[in-house]
Amino acid sequence: MATALGVFLITLLFIIWQPRGLQIGTSAIFGALVALLFGVVSVADVFVVTEIVWDATLSFIGIIILSLVLDAIGFFEWAALKMAKLSGGNGDKMFVYILILGALVAAFFANDGAALILTPILLAKMKYLKMNPLAIFAFLMAGGFIGDSASNPLIISNLTNIVTAGYFDIGFVEYLQNMFLPNMLSIFASIVVLWIYFRKDIPRVIDISKLPEASSVIKNQTMFRFSWIFLALLMGGYFIGDYFHMPVSVFALGGALLFLAIANHYKAVKPIETIKSAPWQVVWFSIGLYVVVYGLKNAGLTDVIASWIRELNSYGETIAIIGTGFLSAVISSVMNNMPTIMIMDIAIEQVGYLGNEALVYANILGSNLGPKMTPIGSLATLLWLHVLAQKGVKITWWEYMKVGLVITPPVLLVALLGLI
Repeated sequence: MATALGVFLITLLFIIWQPRGLQIGTSAIFGALVALLFGVVSVADVFVVTEIVWDATLSFIGIIILSLVLDAIGFFEWAALKMAKLSGGNGDKMFVYILILGALVAAFFANDGAALILTPILLAKMKYLKMNPLAIFAFLMAGGFIGDSASNPLIISNLTNIVTAGYFDIGFVEYLQNMFLPNMLSIFASIVVLWIYFRKDIPRVIDISKLPEASSVIKNQTMFRFSWIFLALLMGGYFIGDYFHMPVSVFALGGALLFLAIANHYKAVKPIETIKSAPWQVVWFSIGLYVVVYGLKNAGLTDVIASWIRELNSYGETIAIIGTGFLSAVISSVMNNMPTIMIMDIAIEQVGYLGNEALVYANILGSNLGPKMTPIGSLATLLWLHVLAQKGVKITWWEYMKVGLVITPPVLLVALLGLI
């Protein structure tokens, strides 16, 4: 256990620290190789992990490629301007509308897509509107929070969702039916709690007269109009794939590549550049980090967590669901939600999936919302902070945590009550 934990902590340290620009995927692969070298995991374990994460990883790459093409068309900038214009210059309305936009982007393009694509657009528009630093901080923190708190409704909304759905063989429709209400409550609670927390920093009136017309930012009208039809067909494809028990990545990655080819035909994007700009490091990150985490499983960590879940179960379903959700949240906030979702999935399987299906969804809610308590909690947050740093916006750990630690628990509780 000591060796497995040491390998994991050092790997996580390098992923967060990124010395000399070391990529997160490279650090994870090195960690996996060290785990193999020290006998923490076997070669057979690597194949087991790859079988668990391949669909999730390829789906994620597809979602990001799709998001990058839509961003090149001007889709997301158009949506942000529409929401700003819709507010009529009312600061509170703009705050709420931007959160709704963030929730929609997270649902259909994953939380990481929201962090990578929407954050720089919102930051640019807020600076253009000459908002003061406190207002910019409020909008950015709220936007970053909603990206994770609203990433629950669909299997494709978060990498953790895809991993868990694949692990327990949960279908697209079954997942949606169970998570629709908890996600709606999570969005509602997020908006209310975020507005209460930041209400003094939100300007009452914002001069939106200087903003350009939404239609002016669309770079290819043909692809923009077609994108609505394509997204509807893609969503239909997910339901068809569920009926025939097909992997999510068939439509997520396959659809993205088809959309990229069509966009290339209409000269809306440069496909090679788009593919190169996709976060391929996430592929190595997923496989490498999960191999390292599997070493913790081999060392007995999942047995310990399974015993905690059994103890929670002894107090009844309500306590078990809330307890599992918060257990997942706390572990995610300390050791990142990617390894947490796998450890918790394995532990729940050890307890017994049948009769404990609700615990699987509680784990997802905890792994998606809990990471907002600390900057290291999720890949989306790390990407979000990296994007902001590139734009000259520095948010310290303390600034982040004093917001996250206050906002996360009540929102998670509301979502878990919705699950119950």
